[in-house]
Amino acid sequence: DYQEASNLEQFVTRFLLKETLNQLQSLQSSLECAMETTEEQTRQERQGPTKPEVLSVQWPGKRSARRLQRNNSLLPNSPHFSTGWIEQDSQWMTQINRLQKLIDRLEKKDLKLEPFEEEVLEENARSHIMIVQRQMSVIEEEIAEFRLALKQYVESASAQGGCLHVSIQKLPSDSRFIVYEFWENSNAWNSHLQMNYSKTFQRSNVDFLETPELITTMLVP
Repeated sequence: DYQEASNLEQFVTRFLLKETLNQLQSLQSSLECAMETTEEQTRQERQGPTKPEVLSVQWPGKRSARRLQRNNSLLPNSPHFSTGWIEQDSQWMTQINRLQKLIDRLEKKDLKLEPFEEEVLEENARSHIMIVQRQMSVIEEEIAEFRLALKQYVESASAQGGCLHVSIQKLPSDSRFIVYEFWENSNAWNSHLQMNYSKTFQRSNVDFLETPELITTMLVP
């Protein structure tokens, strides 16, 4: 593109590249200055050395020299060496030893893991909210009639005492509807299935749906 561009376009391209390079170099200088300032302030506050940093970005020239100086400052013979680091290393070694003991226990062949004790829901089913998801793929020619039947079903279901909420979602990609129903408990949901409006809606779906309806239920404490 550059070779086929006009003289003006080539000049603009060279100018933008050079300006971008200058901005990056200026940003790099600012970052180096900020890092040096923060490191110096940290040293003054702690009155001791800072641990050597392993930088993922390799700075040219003087950055490597500064990193080498920081490493040398932690040598025992260095005047900046402090016993505080020995205490911190001791704490780390304590943690490492604890982890090593845990790993040794897990690697033992005679270790037996007790199975997780699952909660029995049957006894407390009445205290759990029933969430129902109904997915229905509607025939294109029957969408209008299906919408009318769905509206009547939602109005009747929402009027029931055990119904907490009913929400409808229409997927824009296809003629698929998703109905979310929230019931006080499983007993309310089962009673709802036996109502005439529910049975009427299920019978009408035989003519409206391309595939059988997919129902998913879940109990939530």
